[in-house]
Amino acid sequence: MSVYEGPRPPTDASSGTTARLPGEPAYEARTGRGGPRGPGEPDAGGTAPELQGRPPSGDPKGQDQPQHPTEPVGRPPVGGMATGLLGFPGQRTATARLRRSARDGSVPVRVLLLHGLAGSTSVWRSYEELALDGAEIWEGVLPWGAEGDPGWSVHDDPAEHVERALDAVPGGVDAVIVHSFTAGPALEVLARQAAGRGPRAAVVVAPFHRRSPGDFTWDDALYYLNGFHRILEEGLRIGAGDRITPALRAAMAMRVRDRIGPYGWQQFFGAYLRSPHLDVAALRLPVLVVAGTEDFAAPPDDARALAGALPDGRFELFDDCGHFAMAEQPWRFADAVHTLLSEVFPDRLANGTATTAVPAAPPALTLFCNSTSTHRSRRDHPHR
Repeated sequence: MSVYEGPRPPTDASSGTTARLPGEPAYEARTGRGGPRGPGEPDAGGTAPELQGRPPSGDPKGQDQPQHPTEPVGRPPVGGMATGLLGFPGQRTATARLRRSARDGSVPVRVLLLHGLAGSTSVWRSYEELALDGAEIWEGVLPWGAEGDPGWSVHDDPAEHVERALDAVPGGVDAVIVHSFTAGPALEVLARQAAGRGPRAAVVVAPFHRRSPGDFTWDDALYYLNGFHRILEEGLRIGAGDRITPALRAAMAMRVRDRIGPYGWQQFFGAYLRSPHLDVAALRLPVLVVAGTEDFAAPPDDARALAGALPDGRFELFDDCGHFAMAEQPWRFADAVHTLLSEVFPDRLANGTATTAVPAAPPALTLFCNSTSTHRSRRDHPHR
């Protein structure tokens, strides 16, 4: 999960204008009410309209409940933007777009980057700059990203969107790098592909993975339900740094959480609950799994367990790093990726190696992991 580049606050803080997420309709347009009244909050002098005449079960009296739609609504004819099922405009169909061409004349290694839940493709900016010259960089634009329509979560299968992104790269994807929530659906897709088809290497960053259904408890569900906004807030902290105040960052994280909605959360936690059933034996390609010691969202033990179960898994644990290794420690991350890709594609990446392509990180760019970080330690995570 990532919110690497969040919405900007209002330019005039004294105006009382409420900051909105990119693509979020005005409050009045979404609710038909003139003012920022929250769910269950009464209008002046009265009971909240949506709670009037409602029995304890929450079902409006005397009204037939709407049937679950059999097809997504609000989908544009061919991808693109539309007002979706939950009232927000956004990208509903996954696609891929070229981010950077190879810098040399050799046959390129096509690398597809897949962001996490509520994420932005800008999370990959540092890796794009550091990638080997022979790499052609593509980015997946997924419906659960910052440009997406949250309505995808009502009944879409995230694995199908990952497949669409993979299929959208001309000539096919040679290697995929995937972050957080999207790692689970992506690995499901790779496990289903026949030998010799699809990517030949994968990098998985901060995955949510358990080896046994018995590893989950109610404490885990409560942790991710009550702390969901904190994970989103961490993404904003990484992306914006000190440009926004902690109070505003917290408020923006709650806005992002509300845009994702309960259906988006259940997609996230549902993918986590499915992770023990991943057919790891079918993943015959080399997979590098990267984790950070200070990741309070995806416990490092999850990544270690996944790497240990894979036929050709490799595990890298970054000290003093959280959920966004590619942004927090970009040089070390790029070096690890270079090592893997140079091993798998030696003929195409002969002119770039991990030891020569990545300079030492200057001290000024280590600010993402400092002593003032608000990371929750893995020791504080349930059962960690």
